[in-house]
This record gives sequence, C-alpha cells and structure tokens, in this order.
Amino acid sequence: QVQLVESGGGLVQAGGSLRLSCAASGGTFSRYAMGWFRQAPGKEREFVAGISWSAGTADYADSVKGRFTISRVNGKNTVSLQMNSLKPEDTAVYYCVAGSSLLVVTTTPRYWGQGTQVTVSS
Repeated sequence: QVQLVESGGGLVQAGGSLRLSCAASGGTFSRYAMGWFRQAPGKEREFVAGISWSAGTADYADSVKGRFTISRVNGKNTVSLQMNSLKPEDTAVYYCVAGSSLLVVTTTPRYWGQGTQVTVSS
C-alpha cells in the first residue's frame, strides 16, 4: 500500500508561484508513475500533470502547459509540481496520485493523497 502526503499549498496572488511536494512511502517508489489531479469547488476532479517512473516522459493538461512543471527524485521518494503564472482558475484542492504507468496516472490513478489547498486571488 502506497501512502502519499502532499505539502506546499497556500494562498498566492494571480501571477505568482507555488511549489507542491508529495512524499511517498509504503511501496517501491521508482516503480510507479506519479502525478497530480485537482478539484475546484463544484467541479469534478481533473488531471493536471503526470510523470513516468523514470522521469523520462511527462504529460500535462492543456490548461497548465507552459506554466506547470512536474519532477521527481526517486532517491528521495518525492514528486513536485512547480506552478508559475498562477491564475484564479487554478484554485483547487491538489491531489498527489500514483499508478502503474503514466497512462494510468492520467486517467484512473490507484493511489491518492489527502490533498492540499491552493488558492489564487485576483
């Protein structure tokens, strides 16, 4: 069983930056693709970014391409999401996710963290 714990959320003004981190435990981290989903108030959860187990491939939602960057450090069992040029519409609870492949992570991740709130003020 993989446990995921997010950190780094908070309140930021539009145009600002935040960096989310996720610490994984309970499994072989390097075997899993990792990613991030988000859920805004009144909306369904949506895929944000994903990265393969080797960090060789990444995928992003169109809404965040060019602004967000996902990375991982297998030796530290961590995955991060650098968010730049934040917009009010990025306001959501952000969830760290893990799965057996990048395709799984982008669609139906097996493991979910508890989430961290990101609020972008206008």
